[in-house]
Amino acid sequence: MSTPRTPRRPDVTTVELVGGIEKRELVLDEYDPAWPQRYAEHETRICTALGVHAVSVEHVGSTSVPGLAAKPILDVLVTVEDITAEEDYLVPLIDAGYLLRVREPGHRMVRTPELDVHVHVHEVGDAEAQDKVRFRDRLRSSEEDRVLYERTKRRLVAQDWPDMNAYADAKGNVVADVMARSAPRSAR
Repeated sequence: MSTPRTPRRPDVTTVELVGGIEKRELVLDEYDPAWPQRYAEHETRICTALGVHAVSVEHVGSTSVPGLAAKPILDVLVTVEDITAEEDYLVPLIDAGYLLRVREPGHRMVRTPELDVHVHVHEVGDAEAQDKVRFRDRLRSSEEDRVLYERTKRRLVAQDWPDMNAYADAKGNVVADVMARSAPRSAR
């Protein structure tokens, strides 16, 4: 006989940006072969903190693509069974030294105090999480798309942005183009 599952709590309905909008200097570094090792250290730290609550932990974002210039900020994707069960993942991540930055529907983001690692938490099966992995995989496998993306980033990083989100939004059309050439994970 199975234990009845606790009914899901509703998720947050607004975006909470802890600390407000931050203007940060945006720079691109050439690919650093040390990034995978730094990721591995955070993967261990996250898995230790979350135990069974971390369904998956993956290195995503530009630092996960060999040969691609990137902002020297690691992006880590963590999937959990229930995004509303913050006591299972958010409290342990904070206890492990990460700071809450974003709480929004379907997504939480914590980061290091040094602002050099962003940990994105999504629910298993979340389309945005799947897209982050698809985008990474496409850039890893397509030199043409990797060059296009890097060229776009270099052009945009030279501009003045009110915050990193505005810079990320400006890459939207190129990201959409690359994603259009990337098969969904279920199609593989």
